[in-house]
Amino acid sequence: MTTPEQSTTVRSPGRRARRVSALARACHPGPLVAVTGLTAALAVTAGQDKGSCLLTTGAVLAGQLSIGWCNDAFDARRDLATGRRGKPVADGAIGTTEVWAAAYAALALCVPLSFACGLWAGAVHLTAVAAAWAYDLGLKATGWSWAPYAVAFGALPAFVALGLPGRPWPAWWVVLAGALLGIGAHLGDVLPDIRGDLATGVRGWPQRLGPDRVRLLLPVPLVTASALLALGPAGPPGRRQATALVVAGLVAVTGTLLGRRWERTAFATAVVVAVLDVALLLSGSAIASGSGIGAGGS
Repeated sequence: MTTPEQSTTVRSPGRRARRVSALARACHPGPLVAVTGLTAALAVTAGQDKGSCLLTTGAVLAGQLSIGWCNDAFDARRDLATGRRGKPVADGAIGTTEVWAAAYAALALCVPLSFACGLWAGAVHLTAVAAAWAYDLGLKATGWSWAPYAVAFGALPAFVALGLPGRPWPAWWVVLAGALLGIGAHLGDVLPDIRGDLATGVRGWPQRLGPDRVRLLLPVPLVTASALLALGPAGPPGRRQATALVVAGLVAVTGTLLGRRWERTAFATAVVVAVLDVALLLSGSAIASGSGIGAGGS
């Protein structure tokens, strides 16, 4: 016969596992893995040593955890009011207080990890994290919803560059391309949910534009980023860069035309262009000494 104390002991590990699982789902694992993985790849490509790569990646991981948990905790009341399912807090899998506590703990960890990469690097990364928190805490419902994405994505290559020996600043076209990639990510992320967002009172920049105009606008920042990354380095673009730019343009035009009939096609082709942009960002032409992230380093 199991006593109440034994029963509590048996159930406790199960409850802890469910809370951990709920926290993992509440941190927005998709964007977390994508951004953290991109950072690690950028750090390696830029030439950071193993210790610096680990610090850079750890700082971004902590920042992304804090951003994801902040988002779910802040939106919990609206998710509950609108009956939105699939969110751990709204589903009752975990309490809002626990998610807020996790967000603040991750943010507290992010600060020393960021500054361990260097004073300027830490300041740049924490500016990006602050912009993302501002988005979560209200900017996403305003006409300035694009700004945190531009700041955060533009700051990412700068954070990596400033972690290199000599603390070099990245080339302007790398930062601008990152910002444009962020704006494209914002438009693409919101496009499938615009009608639902409007129904729940979220009126950010894409929601105010409406799905048709967002579909037409979506390729513009992404292809412009492709052009900057392909043409920004000194000298003529290589075959790989030129091919990526042409493919990005063709894919974007195809998505715009087909998106009139199949809206998700516009989103899917935007993802393809974004992947090409990331590939260009990680290529030697974007991170070459003297023209890209490594400019000015020694």
